[in-house]
Amino acid sequence: MSLINRALPLFFALVFFALALPGVAADPWLTELYDRLHDSPVQRAFREKAPMPFGVVFLPWAGITEPEIRAQFRTMKRLGFHNLKQVQGSPEWPDARLMEIALEEDIIPFWYGKAGEEPVTPQLLARLGISPGSPQYEAKLWAHQKEVLRRQIPAVAASQNILHGEFPGFRHTPDPFLPKEDVALFQQWLRRNYKSADHLAQAWNEYEIGIDPKPFRTWEDADRAVADLASQANSLRGYGGEYSRVRDVLRFKAETHAAEIRAGSERFHQQFPLVPTRTGGEMGLFLPFAWRATQMEALADTQTNTGSFYPSIHFAWHFGEVNYEVTRPIYMQASFANDLFKGGWSATWESTGGPQQLTGAKGWDAREQASTPGFSVNEGTMTQLLLSYLAAGFKGAGLWTWNSREAGWEGGEYALLNRQREPSPRAIRAGQIAQAADRYRQELWKAHKEPLVGVLLNWDNDAMWAAVSLRGRDHFRDYPMQARVGVSRALIDANIPFEYVTVTDLEKGLGPRYKVICLPAAISLSDHVLGLLTAFATQGGRVVADSPAGDYDEHGKVLKTGAGSAFERLFGTELRDLQYSNNIPRTLHGQKLNGFISDLHVTSAKIQSAFQTGEPAVTENRIGKGSSVLLAWDASFAVFRPGNLALQAELIRNMLGTLESPYACLEVPVYRLAAPEADHYFLLNDGPARSVRLNSKAMRYKAAVDVVTGKNVLLGGPIALEANSGRWLRFAK
Repeated sequence: MSLINRALPLFFALVFFALALPGVAADPWLTELYDRLHDSPVQRAFREKAPMPFGVVFLPWAGITEPEIRAQFRTMKRLGFHNLKQVQGSPEWPDARLMEIALEEDIIPFWYGKAGEEPVTPQLLARLGISPGSPQYEAKLWAHQKEVLRRQIPAVAASQNILHGEFPGFRHTPDPFLPKEDVALFQQWLRRNYKSADHLAQAWNEYEIGIDPKPFRTWEDADRAVADLASQANSLRGYGGEYSRVRDVLRFKAETHAAEIRAGSERFHQQFPLVPTRTGGEMGLFLPFAWRATQMEALADTQTNTGSFYPSIHFAWHFGEVNYEVTRPIYMQASFANDLFKGGWSATWESTGGPQQLTGAKGWDAREQASTPGFSVNEGTMTQLLLSYLAAGFKGAGLWTWNSREAGWEGGEYALLNRQREPSPRAIRAGQIAQAADRYRQELWKAHKEPLVGVLLNWDNDAMWAAVSLRGRDHFRDYPMQARVGVSRALIDANIPFEYVTVTDLEKGLGPRYKVICLPAAISLSDHVLGLLTAFATQGGRVVADSPAGDYDEHGKVLKTGAGSAFERLFGTELRDLQYSNNIPRTLHGQKLNGFISDLHVTSAKIQSAFQTGEPAVTENRIGKGSSVLLAWDASFAVFRPGNLALQAELIRNMLGTLESPYACLEVPVYRLAAPEADHYFLLNDGPARSVRLNSKAMRYKAAVDVVTGKNVLLGGPIALEANSGRWLRFAK
């Protein structure tokens, strides 16, 4: 963000939030606004069709015959899979022929399922000579739609490569460095984002000590500085000594990459308007995206007018960054993707189908390279995967694979079928959940989360951590992700409904959807963001930040946190210094801390807790109708790994104050989706078989049913849970 956009006056922020408030009483979670955030004719068409595709990947083995292929497709259909996620052709069986056979067997051969069908309009029915309820209605309509889908087979093949060099000379690389090929485009980008070379020099801290002995004053001088960036070594005295220009390189690369994808998607959509596009792809959601010059929120937005946003979720590929933990990180990943595309169609169009131990990405982490990414995948694991996806808001899934590769990479792994090509218990369970989701697809498309807490995603903050990591410690690039995992873990374990919220969401007025907005590891805060948060708190919200919040502004300059600053006005506290609990250890309620410590001085805030040293540990400030809280230790990062229940409880207690969750089942994680006619609860058990009770508190229901089995559940009664599995219950209002 350029200097001219650095600060949004608090007056305008308050007006913006006030505009969102009149409908809050009737729509306290702002669901209408939520659905409008990525609204388009394409997204409205998806909501009308309500697709819920659960597809599988079919891999033909050497020597397979056509009758055997047809038998596999019939088994898929019998188990509840009515579409393919994709096929991979072989020397004997081309992709197109496999897709044709699938369609002949009434299996839609595409990941998007019924979303590719022609909309059913009065004009279409008149053309076909049918009407709803007539004896031939379903058969004739499906025969027509099959032909519509058949014509899409070449389009799907073409969609594999929709980028065609929208920006000649641009070469996206997933890192914070500026390739020489990108210099000219970056110079143009800077001219579009800064009013003048002097404004750029101010943003890049050119006049501060140790940055540049001769600050540039003209665009020609700035161009030479940019060219020099592309040749600087990745060393202690090389690239990365000033953070703002690194952030701008990252933003330029991320924005240009997203613009490429948007242009390619929209060009493809013009040619094939019924075929959805998708992006997101083969990137685990625990990667340091800002360091990789990738802005996932921007990638999601590219699909607003054309398709769907998705992650690929595989244990061996995408869970190393969370130490191979499974149950809670599944939901975190799914929610991260869904919440970046609020109001749009998201799903995991590639997910794990079976056990894996020998393959998967090594990553750059030495521990991952020296450990086995081993996972069991049974019917319970499959239940946890698919229920977590649905609970997060996904509408569908693609499972890699139906059957495994017979040789080489991934041979014998990832499959729903066992090695005898028989349906395994996990395949049967996945099919049952797919059928249940299809039965309730209309209701699930109308369902929303009702979050108590919004966990702030601020890409600029992550980019600042990435910049610090260049000359600092490599692990700083992962720090904001690990802090988000920590606060998410604490919320999940406490049964607190939450959602990830972005700065863009707040700018569009979504703040009142949340009672609390939490800022984990917010090392970088702009006056603009502080203004949005101050407006949120003034209108009755609660803002909670932990250490090292407020170290820098958005340009990597030490943030002004003294009396009268935007930081001090929000928190009623001055940040005097950043310290660290190491050589001088801090403890809180007897718990030793190991991390960042904020040296705080209260102005209008009150000290709620102190370290054993007497230093403030928790401050709370009343501001307008709401409040703000500073936690003087790295409360979110401290619970990145599981097991520290005391610090999790301390984080939750200070985050919520007097607020509490609308439901409780403290033995296991529970997620909830609210639809007009029913609430859907998803209970995940990562331990031995047990019986639990769900306390719905003030919410009253008429009846409850297990969505997968169809069996009734006694309201208020015990709920039996399988070991390392989950359960999906529908509570009728």
